[in-house]
Parts: sequence; structure tokens; C-alpha cells
Amino acid sequence: MVQSPTPGPADAESEGVWIDVIRKMDETYADLVAQQVELERKNAELEEAQAFIAGVMAAMTDVLLVSDMSGHIVQVNTAAERAFGRAGAALSGVPLADLLAPASQGAVEQLLAAAARHEQVSDMALVLRGVEGAFPVAVNSSIRYTPRGRPVGLVLVGRPTGELRRAYDRLKETQQQLVHSEKMASLGRLVAGVAHELNNPISFVYGNAHALRRQAQRLTAYIAALDAGRPAAEARATNRIDKALADLPSTIDGLTEGAERVRDIVAELRRFAATDKAPADVFDLSAVVQAAVGWVARAQMPDLDVCFDLPPDFTAFGLSAHTHQVVMNLVQNAIDAMAEAPPPHRLHIAGRLEGGQAVTEIRDSGPGIATDVLPRIFDPFFTTKPVGKGTGLGLSISDRIVSEQGGALSAANHKDGGAVFTLRLPAATGGRRP
Repeated sequence: MVQSPTPGPADAESEGVWIDVIRKMDETYADLVAQQVELERKNAELEEAQAFIAGVMAAMTDVLLVSDMSGHIVQVNTAAERAFGRAGAALSGVPLADLLAPASQGAVEQLLAAAARHEQVSDMALVLRGVEGAFPVAVNSSIRYTPRGRPVGLVLVGRPTGELRRAYDRLKETQQQLVHSEKMASLGRLVAGVAHELNNPISFVYGNAHALRRQAQRLTAYIAALDAGRPAAEARATNRIDKALADLPSTIDGLTEGAERVRDIVAELRRFAATDKAPADVFDLSAVVQAAVGWVARAQMPDLDVCFDLPPDFTAFGLSAHTHQVVMNLVQNAIDAMAEAPPPHRLHIAGRLEGGQAVTEIRDSGPGIATDVLPRIFDPFFTTKPVGKGTGLGLSISDRIVSEQGGALSAANHKDGGAVFTLRLPAATGGRRP
């Protein structure tokens, strides 16, 4: 690469533009971090809402129906009286089947048959004919015995499922919003990595472009001198044409190299941005792992020593973009774990083919995973990080992504120290689908 002289006004202006681009990227990343803090607040509110719903559910009075072994009502509770619009005395002796919607009529025989076998029934879906119309319940059936142990009837406890289903739908919707926010947090890490990756090749292009402009100016001045009738040798020496011609090939090579690197980064970014509906296919797992590690590690921990030990023809079958996100999450967790550990910080990435699977191990030099934390590490919303540093969804989402591709994700402590995450995906040896 040609060494650039002291930047002129045009150089300073171009460098200022690039600094503004980097500043904007930094501002975008800061905004995404602020969104992640807001996500933590919403996560706490969700946990409070879940506790509130659990309290309401515990206080609800379920429908209680007690029958004899022939399926006739013996006794009901107040909730049942309200549901059917009749007093307990009016319900006494009524066949249980009369309280059920036509689609649930056959359930009575199943409940009585189970009681004859001394079996309990859990969460049977029934539809009751209430005073305000049919309503579904989840029924648990137990056997009522005499003091001597003879079965004399059934005790049916029905919990209305309509309100529970609506509460579940609300929780599911909130969870989907949190999952989307976690993806945005991953995008923030991606932006930081891309900004870092693009910085060097774009600076390379800028430097060589400025050098090429100066060489073009010298050649233009040389041609103008010849047109003015000046001796060729004098014009050639004055405008340093020999040096310009000698430097021209390396300048063009530098421009090409920087542009090709930018092109490769954009191609990697496009693979990462593949939609959820993209079909599973064979992909180069080694390239995906190295790209994901590079984008996170170089931006988050520049002094990180990364060692790759990946076999040739390390291909897998699945979704490369989703696998890229999983590896980014695992590397980010490793960097967070090593942040408080003394240097040197090391990350060892090893791969192997084993039993039809492409196995990737990511080991860090951090303190490892606490024994009480290890069994819960993939649970949704579980995190040991302080507020604003983690959502508790990254590993849970990663585990789900890998499972949906027919693989598995596990965590353990390495015998020589540090944590090790093992990613298993269906192998595609020789570029063929498994």
C-alpha cells in the first residue's frame, strides 16, 4: 500500500465523513443498548404480571361436581350453582351427562370406567352447558371412597379454560415481543461488529483512492506540459511521472483488495439477514463460525486470543443465518464471562464430525458456570447478569433455534477451567444432505 502524505483539505473532508459514519454507528449501538435496558424493565414487569395472574388463579373457585357410581349428581359447590343457574338441591340426582354439551356426552362413560379401574383422570377437556351457554373446562376426576375403601362415586373439579387461555395468549404475545427485542439486541452486537470489520477495508480504499487522485493529477500535469511544448524529460522529472507509474499498480491492487473485502463482509451480512422462511440447506459451518466469532470478538474484546481447530469439509445441514446468530450469542456470553477474569483472555473453537453430527465446541478462559446455575442456564428469562446486561433470553432462544434444526446445545465446565458450550447440528459430509 502506498504511504499517503500529509492529508490535504480534501483528505480531511473525506476522513471527516468516515468519522461521522462511525459516530452514527456508535450512536445506533448506544440506542440499542438503551432498548435492551428498557427490555429488562419490561421483563421485570412481566414477572410481576405472572405472579399476579398466579395469585388470581389460586383464588378462583372451580366448579365442583360430586356424583355416585351411576353418574348422578350428589352434591355441588357454589361455583357450580352459579355456573348452571340452579341451586344444589335442584341439581341433586341429575345425570351428569345432562350437564354436558353433546360433544362431551361420551366422557361420562370414560370417567366411570376409569373409576371402576380405580384410576384418576387429569385435565380432561369437557364442555359444560351453563346458564349463560356452553363453556369449556379442564376436569380432574378423583374417586370417592367409603371409610372401608369401597368406591362410591366421583369427585370432578372443573377449571374454566377460557380465561386461562386468554391469559396464556397475552403472555405468549408478550414473550414474542421480548424475543423480538432479544433479536434487536443481537442486531446491536452485529452492527458493532460490522462497523469494526468495515473500518479497515474502507480506510484502505480511501487511502488508495487519494493516492490514485494524486497520481492522476501528476499525469494530467505531465500531459499539459507536453502540450505546451515543454521538453518531455523536464516535464517527466518535474511531475515525478516515473514514481507515479511505479506506484500505480500497487494503488490499484489496494483499491481492489479493500473493495473485495467490503464485498465479502456484505455477503456475510446478507447470509445473516436471511428470513425465517429460508429453507434449510447445506452450508459451510466453518465459515459461519469464523465469521460470527470475528464480528463479535474483534469489536467487544480486541485483545482476545482466538484459536480455531476446525476440520476440512466442516459442513452442516440447517439454516446458516440462524446458526450465525447462535454462535454470536455463545461468543458474546463467553466474552461477558471473561470480562471480569484476569488476562490473557482465550477462546478455543474446536470442531469434529461425530456420529452423523457436526460438533462445535466453544470454550472460554472465564471462571466457569456455577453448579447451581448450570441446570437452569437454558431456562427462559434466567440470567446471572445485572439489569441492563442481559435479558435471560439469549441462550433460551439459541437452544430453541438449534433444536428446530434437529441439533442440540449443551453447556458444561471444562476440566481445565472455563465454560464450554457444545453445538451439535446434522452433518453434511461431502456437501450432501444427511
